[in-house]
Amino acid sequence: MAATKRKASAQPGALVNGDGDAPPLKRRASSRKASTAATAAAATTPATVNPDVNGEIMDAPNAKEASPDETVGHALVVGPPAVKQENGVARSESPLSDAPAVVEAPKPKKGRAQAKGKKVANGAVKDVQEAEEVVSAVVDAAANAKGAPVKRGRGKKIKQEDEGGEVEAEAPAKPAAALKAKNNADTDNAADPEAEGDEEADPEEVQEALKRPPPVNSDYLPLPWKGRLGYACLNTYLRSSNPPVFSSRTCRIQSILEHRHPLQNPDEPEHPTKNKPDRSKPADIELGKRYLEAICVANVKDIIKMVRWNERYNIKFLRLSSEMFPFASHPEYGYRLAPFASEALAEAGRVIAELGHRVTTHPGQFTQLGSPRKQVIDNAMRDLEYHDELLSLLKLPEQQDRDAVMILHMGGVFDGKEDTVKRFKENYAGLSQSVKNRLVLENDDVCYTLHDLLPICEELNIPFVLDYHHHNILFDGSQIREGTKDVMDLYPRIKATWDRKGITQKMHYSEPTPPAVTPRQRRKHNPRPMTLPPCAQDMDLMIEAKDKEQAVFELMRNFKLPGFETFTDVMPYARLDDNKAALAAMNKKKKKTDPEEPEPELIKDEEVGMGGPDGRVYWPPGMEEWLRPKKREVKKKDPEDAAAGKSKEAKKNKAAELYAAREAEKAAGANGGDGGSVKEENDSDADATPATKKAKAAMKKKEATQAARKAAKADADAAKLAAKAEKTLQVSGEASGKAAAPARKRGGRKKQEVPVEEAAVPTPSPSEEEAEEQVDLDFEDEEDDEDVKPVSPAVKRAASRKMEGRRAKSQRVSYAEDGDESVDEA
Repeated sequence: MAATKRKASAQPGALVNGDGDAPPLKRRASSRKASTAATAAAATTPATVNPDVNGEIMDAPNAKEASPDETVGHALVVGPPAVKQENGVARSESPLSDAPAVVEAPKPKKGRAQAKGKKVANGAVKDVQEAEEVVSAVVDAAANAKGAPVKRGRGKKIKQEDEGGEVEAEAPAKPAAALKAKNNADTDNAADPEAEGDEEADPEEVQEALKRPPPVNSDYLPLPWKGRLGYACLNTYLRSSNPPVFSSRTCRIQSILEHRHPLQNPDEPEHPTKNKPDRSKPADIELGKRYLEAICVANVKDIIKMVRWNERYNIKFLRLSSEMFPFASHPEYGYRLAPFASEALAEAGRVIAELGHRVTTHPGQFTQLGSPRKQVIDNAMRDLEYHDELLSLLKLPEQQDRDAVMILHMGGVFDGKEDTVKRFKENYAGLSQSVKNRLVLENDDVCYTLHDLLPICEELNIPFVLDYHHHNILFDGSQIREGTKDVMDLYPRIKATWDRKGITQKMHYSEPTPPAVTPRQRRKHNPRPMTLPPCAQDMDLMIEAKDKEQAVFELMRNFKLPGFETFTDVMPYARLDDNKAALAAMNKKKKKTDPEEPEPELIKDEEVGMGGPDGRVYWPPGMEEWLRPKKREVKKKDPEDAAAGKSKEAKKNKAAELYAAREAEKAAGANGGDGGSVKEENDSDADATPATKKAKAAMKKKEATQAARKAAKADADAAKLAAKAEKTLQVSGEASGKAAAPARKRGGRKKQEVPVEEAAVPTPSPSEEEAEEQVDLDFEDEEDDEDVKPVSPAVKRAASRKMEGRRAKSQRVSYAEDGDESVDEA
């Protein structure tokens, strides 16, 4: 009978603390989407965990990013493609060693292996059952011996998390799954426990998690609070300000290589499309170096703004981002921070020292000193030297410089915990004294518990950082219970590790999301913790949460901690501490001429992003979108309204069709039809829709209006012609009476002026005889007094030519529509 299938998502070697009670199983850190499978024989063979024999034993193929403090939405760079080894195992190297220019992300796996009921060969089924029995016995024996929680899974990843960054270490898959993957199909990858939304856990894993004993917590609260609260690397409010303030600007190696070429227009600023590097021009390493240095200096300058912002709201503890200097510890593209960043870092250190703040760093999850691979050790040592140089160049006072520590995890388990710890001790001895002075160790939620690391810290004189969130997920059940009460008994030993070096003690605190049940679900941090741990009242407490400074504000509000009265809620979608609104008002005022309107005032640069006089920097949980202008929403039509609109449109179309048909019938009747169209039209009124009747009435009214306008225009034209004829006869009689008058002397005659003609209108033109007569009469009628002189022949000829022009103009075609009242009649 086949043994019951069990989850093997935990590392048996880790459960037994590496004391040899259970056969050590191979373990490796992997990328997010990496997948591995091993047979039962390989899992129990010592030779398979030797990196010189088995090429699969490796560390973190994605070590390109140096910081666990990822910014929101910034993903790790994917490692290079896997390389096939002789033993058939896929292996990929760290980008820290070869730094590919462009790396494609691995394709997602298709799905789970075949279902449980799928038939396989008889021999394969027998091997699977035997292998499952071996692994189940090993896991049960380890759990019973040490009292650690038994984690069961189908080769799922285990995530090791540290403040915004994480490493996923993959536990050995069950031999059954390995054989199925080899013979049939690829297994499905486990979901990322830090992803948004709730992860669907295996029912068996949920039932097992529900059986764990409840945590035993202390009811002590460190109030009144006198310590320093801090957050890690990113300020959500400043990141969303205008201009944005953050210290983790980064780039790709490919971007550095491209910027070795000069810009298309070197005298103008760079533009992503209009003025970018010209690859046709020769490359210069110094240009790429200056491009990278500009990013680094911008990151350092923003630290000053963040520290001053923290001071205003009583936050005096900040973890600096390891991404402040991209690729500084890279084996090929790495660089020293001095001298180009010395001045900027010293200025930031001066502000930190002036305000009495504390700063720390957290090297990357791939910085592991217990790895069996020399390449990984070399990378880790370079990374630690980079962080030490960063902190040293701040030039802090003695105590603040001593408190500027570097937090490190022990890392993965390679060839058992005992051998891993042994390699860690050997490599730690090879570190520089400056790095040793800053290095501290932190427990994790995957491999190393408080009881694993505290003896090492005491032996090597290394301070120990207690992380309560990690401790409640992974702890030695034979010596301590879950919760905060039992661990308080170890406080004196933990504090002594700090006092021996004269460093101010610090702790890490976070909480799992409320619906989390299984260990995988509980690894996801709650955006804002709801309480304080039972620690000393003057403790330096690093709050590790997604909402960063807002998580600190939440604790201040809940417990009325010092500084809670300095901040208030933000205004939704509006920022009163930047110049965007003021500049818009200034541009608007330029278009107006109101002198009484006050001139908008610009905010000083040092006050931009600082929350304004009311301190509006707190956004309620889940309302991070309030920090940016509201996005325009496109409202979708209601289905009922859309249907009504379509129905109305259909009625209009039908009415138009009916009207067109009736007009066609009318035209046919006017062209000699039987005259029955009018009758049919009247008959159709009974069946017409309201819209049709309305359209018909409107057309009739329009026709009547047009006819009335035409009649009025015809009457007006007739009246004008009659008046003109009467005037012509009257002037003609007066001219004949004046013809016998004696002519005046030529010398005393005034200059004849040509009368101003009125604008021509499209009216019937007179005949040529009438025109010539009109010319003579018009000129003789200019003046009615006795000074009027006879018109000379030359003047008559000029007037005749003008009249001919008027006649031609009056014969032009008019395009004015009938009934257009805008046309002036002559």
